[in-house]
Amino acid sequence: MKRLYIITLLFALTLTACFPRRTPAPLGADAPADNVPGIVGEYGLNAEDATGERYGGSLFITAGSQPNEYNLQWLVSGDIQKGVGTLEGNLLTFTWGSIEDTDQYLTGYGAYTVTVNGELYGERYVDGVEKPGIESAYPNPK
Repeated sequence: MKRLYIITLLFALTLTACFPRRTPAPLGADAPADNVPGIVGEYGLNAEDATGERYGGSLFITAGSQPNEYNLQWLVSGDIQKGVGTLEGNLLTFTWGSIEDTDQYLTGYGAYTVTVNGELYGERYVDGVEKPGIESAYPNPK
């Protein structure tokens, strides 16, 4: 009987490992504007574009040349995009564009809110498209 229980448990665990989550992990609460965690680092990105199509990728953030300025780089769906943003309180606003010589050159702007866990979430617009995409970025452990 014990052996049947173990086999059933292993089978159930195997099945759950085969089916990925359809929704990203829940985000932490918004960081207080006067106590925002550092945002420099690498992030896993979960997103949905303006048409409802889901996509994922990576976001890399480095310090910029001015106080509260950050350089951003997205690797999404075979495209590389770069941007520059400014952090005011817990809100990171930015402009972005595809790097030169890509299949599809896009530009836009957006804003992410920083959470107490250092996650980022918000909207990212493509110039010429009325509706924004929705993105959530989760810090990758070092």
